[in-house]
Amino acid sequence: MPTPIDEERWAAAPTVTHKTFCRICSAFCALEVEVANGRIEKVRGDASDPIHGGYCCQKGRQVAHQLDGPERVRGAYRRRPDGAFEAIPLATALDEIAEKLDATLALHGPRSVATYCGTASFFNGGTHEVVKGWLAGLGSPGYYTSLTIDQPAKLVATIRHGVWGAGGHAFADADVALAVGINPIVSQLSLPGGVPGINPVKRLNEELKRGLRLIVVDPRQTELAKRAELHLQIRPGEDATLLAGLVRTILEEDLFDRAFCSANIEGVDVLRDAVARFGPDYVEQRSGVPREQMLEAARLFARGPRGSASSGTGPDMANHPNLTEHLLLSLNSLCGRMLREGEPIPNPGTLGPPLPKPAQAVPREFYPRQLTLGGDDPPRIRGLQQIFGEMPTAALADEILLAGDGQIRALVSTGGNAVAAWPDQAKTIRALESLDLHVVVEAQWSDSARLADYVLPARLPLEREDVTNFADPFYEKPYAFHTNPIVEPDFEVIEDWQVFVELAKRMETPIVMGQGELDPQHPPSKGELLDRLMAGSRVPLDEIRAKPGGHVFDEIQEVATAPFDTIDARLNVAPEGIAEELAALRAEPMPIPGRYGDDGRYTHLLISRRMRHVMNSVGQGWPGSEQRGTTNPAFVCRSDCERLGFGAGDLVVIESERSSIEAVIEPVDDLQPGVVSMSHAWGRNADHGPDVRKVGANTGRLIATDAHYDPITGMVRMSAIPVRLSRPNAR
Repeated sequence: MPTPIDEERWAAAPTVTHKTFCRICSAFCALEVEVANGRIEKVRGDASDPIHGGYCCQKGRQVAHQLDGPERVRGAYRRRPDGAFEAIPLATALDEIAEKLDATLALHGPRSVATYCGTASFFNGGTHEVVKGWLAGLGSPGYYTSLTIDQPAKLVATIRHGVWGAGGHAFADADVALAVGINPIVSQLSLPGGVPGINPVKRLNEELKRGLRLIVVDPRQTELAKRAELHLQIRPGEDATLLAGLVRTILEEDLFDRAFCSANIEGVDVLRDAVARFGPDYVEQRSGVPREQMLEAARLFARGPRGSASSGTGPDMANHPNLTEHLLLSLNSLCGRMLREGEPIPNPGTLGPPLPKPAQAVPREFYPRQLTLGGDDPPRIRGLQQIFGEMPTAALADEILLAGDGQIRALVSTGGNAVAAWPDQAKTIRALESLDLHVVVEAQWSDSARLADYVLPARLPLEREDVTNFADPFYEKPYAFHTNPIVEPDFEVIEDWQVFVELAKRMETPIVMGQGELDPQHPPSKGELLDRLMAGSRVPLDEIRAKPGGHVFDEIQEVATAPFDTIDARLNVAPEGIAEELAALRAEPMPIPGRYGDDGRYTHLLISRRMRHVMNSVGQGWPGSEQRGTTNPAFVCRSDCERLGFGAGDLVVIESERSSIEAVIEPVDDLQPGVVSMSHAWGRNADHGPDVRKVGANTGRLIATDAHYDPITGMVRMSAIPVRLSRPNAR
């Protein structure tokens, strides 16, 4: 269990400065880390890095505590019959887990075993490829990840709309940018064409000074919204309504790129008819955005002539996420925001293979497996389907609890904290406690680890070799960074992916990867695994290894090529189902402020948000983070607080159709009346009655997985949730 920092093992030694990169979030900020005798003495942003320029956030500057803090998992642990944990050798734990998995497979078949890969697993090169290969070797379809928790709509929309071979306009030369429900100044999320999450304030200032015109759609006056020329402060959950109005205006006023659409797009007339009833008066009444402001935004974006519309997790966690994302893509394609023949491609990529970049739509038969819907082994729950080659995580708790053929009985989780992250925390806990075998590969004693049968000690980022392959498509330039481990713990640890190799070795099952089978009896080193996965990359991995830190490969110069004469493909702004989804949206009852929910009993809408000092549940409890706060407050409009009699620091009960939580009130001026804003993945295991002032409240307890869910992805409504507020003693 948790142990204090061991101060005695550190002795005076010369300090060595290492260049590496942070892997707490997808920004992968470049760091300089001073190490003396194996101990981190100081962490700072690397001012010499050509992309990050010395920027890193306070989370990255606290990695020393992540390595040596009291919550570190130091070695392997097994749960005893009395519920307590005991330390055991790592090899013994792997032996026992393999034996139990063999028994589970023999009794219940391959579907009885599943994996969950959380957010941190995406930042460890090779983990997902090995996990998928391990499951393939078992014959199990049970591959679940955090991708299907918050943003599957982005991939669904891409599949339905289509892909432009040369890519879209870049942020660096945009005349206008439309940002919907994204706040990279805090989240540091980077998406192609959008406001960069890497050194975001500096990059935004540079482009605003150049003349960029920024439009932000957000229920909150976010840090990004405060910098915008236009802030459309929308009613939560009405993003699709507003975007339909923008599309209608652009089509009705003939502001779209008619020549580009004629040559490259299908479905324009169908989409025109489908959005015809989303006029400015209707959009204002429903979304809360004044008609003149909506019209101004549509005209400003359409005039461009360069720039993109993009979004974050906000609209994807709210109502109609697939439709919202499709309309965003449609705005870009209708306005011709695609690179044309001869235009330079800002980042052709470094760690992927060199592929053609033609200025045309890509035929669907060329799509990778990640851009597919459906599969041969669908979930048993709610008629859902496989998406992007994986199962929807919103169905995972039900797949564990639902008895019968295909019931999941053993779960191996890596890089994630299911108790904090999955929707419907109460059901999640019940499901995890019911498993025959629950294995967590984790570096910290998370609430999910405390529910496990075995906890295996994961290496943390600064203890492993890595490369920036996850972020490769999101950089503005062809940039890459390879790092070696810079510290080594003095207790047993294992990389996440190595767990599955070791299990396959003991179970004598193959690991079936796209590059061929990986032999578990002769496991690779991390470097060998990366070499295997990056084989054929545009820049050889050894060349990236040779660079002292992050590097921009300016010699990579590529332009959009001419379309292939033999290919006839188009982007589709009205694929099957879109017109029906727009009709269903238009048929919904007009929302009445203060009377939300199916029965009108709820007074407010709860929206999600990010916090600078944590990344989901990572960073909670760290000393530097706790200086910023030990809870996730319920941010409420100041006038609402005054009307309801709440003051700063008061406890409030937030009740939804599913359940209720207690939270700490914080009055603010950046929200409209009727809106509550809280960060997710807080609250620890609420079944144990934690003090919300010390650990926060888990908003996932307010969400039901079997109501208000997307029929394609199973994605449940995790923002714009109808709630009502009361005092703890008023229930």
